[in-house]
Amino acid sequence: MSRAAVLVVDDEKNILSSLARALRVEDYDVDVAGSAAIALEKAGVRAYDAYLLDVNMPGTDGLSLLRSLREAGVEAPILVMSGQGTIETAVQATRLGAHDFLEKPIGTERLLLSLERALAFTSLARENAALRERAGHPSAMLGQSAPMRALQEQIVLAASANANVLILGERGTGKELVAEAVHRGSRRARGPFEKLNCAAVPSELIESELFGHEAGAFTGATRARRGKFERATKGTLFLDEVGDMPLPMQAKLLRVLQEGEIERVGGSGVIPVDVRVVAATNKPLKKEIEEGRFRADLFDRLHVVPIRVPSLGERVEDIPLLAAHFLRLSCAANDRRGKSFSEGALLALGRCAFPGNVRELRNVVERLVILVPGQVVHEADVRAHAGSLGAGQGSGHYRPGTPLEEMVHEAERGLLLRALEHHRGHITRTAADLGLERSHLYKKMRALGIRREGGDPVGDAPSDD
Repeated sequence: MSRAAVLVVDDEKNILSSLARALRVEDYDVDVAGSAAIALEKAGVRAYDAYLLDVNMPGTDGLSLLRSLREAGVEAPILVMSGQGTIETAVQATRLGAHDFLEKPIGTERLLLSLERALAFTSLARENAALRERAGHPSAMLGQSAPMRALQEQIVLAASANANVLILGERGTGKELVAEAVHRGSRRARGPFEKLNCAAVPSELIESELFGHEAGAFTGATRARRGKFERATKGTLFLDEVGDMPLPMQAKLLRVLQEGEIERVGGSGVIPVDVRVVAATNKPLKKEIEEGRFRADLFDRLHVVPIRVPSLGERVEDIPLLAAHFLRLSCAANDRRGKSFSEGALLALGRCAFPGNVRELRNVVERLVILVPGQVVHEADVRAHAGSLGAGQGSGHYRPGTPLEEMVHEAERGLLLRALEHHRGHITRTAADLGLERSHLYKKMRALGIRREGGDPVGDAPSDD
């Protein structure tokens, strides 16, 4: 494996020398530059794996150099350092695309840790991009927003360990993609990646699916069969919708996590397994524990490394990038070549609520690709074919020419839609979460044009409506 090449830029020779020496001891291929001009010249003839820039340099400073490198198409991680660091400078550097901000004097351990994380982050991002390009996978991992950068950082850290992981997030946010990324970035990447959707398997079959069975264990079991745990040995087992696992099965799963061994259905002996479990759910497990539907001890076993996947509403700025990606995939899949979005269409998509998150955005884009006859998808097309999604968090932004009352109405409607989605349409829980009386919530829903879908549990109907 070739050494990572790092360009260190600083106008102080002593600092250049000490930083270069510290990195070379750790087997990095180090090059140095005493000014921004020299750095740009070197970057023009060689592709470095990472850059370390000083902010305060005579002539062109480090932030201007950072901007120039990004404008020149440099995608490698850039770490910025300064002896006069301020929060404002750190924020500005991050906005310009810096991966980290280091205050001088920089300890060797801090420098090496930051550089290692930056390179691991970039490696994972490139691997994800390559896999998506080969498979055409509609990925929720695309995005440059702050929540997505934080998610990528969490994935890198989780992948570097061997502990169990619990992925939390709303439906359609890409929890399975996160699980795959954790597996691919881990020491188990060469091992198998097995998946089981706990909500999709009948309760009487889930034990056999996980642990396997012996011949004759039950009607139809004509031969022995390995379960997911055995097939995932030396690799990762992804348990999707783990919050829907039946309570009796939760106890058996807990035992496997504690003992590291399984027993096939109908078998009499134990089989040791070496499996990392990554679980995911869109249910609030602490509430499920309080109501007796999920075991607290199993939660403790799974919740060693939690990763929360942001909803699309939390990263509205990623919608244009995602929409363009899905547009390319949908055009290729449906033989609709050469379509594009107008700027107004992208803004309109950014104002939608998308309770189904990235998955729903992809569906909407494909619908637009199929149903819009022209080559350009306009704002009116989005309103016509995605209007039922209502106003999302993006609608809370100021829009010139729009009355305040209308913007407030849209923002409130979007917030209520997301709250109802989070509580799966349960009126009592939604009202309690928002600090409203149930009757007040019903009145707001009527005023905002929000209809109940599927109804509430028995006894949860309003008494005064």
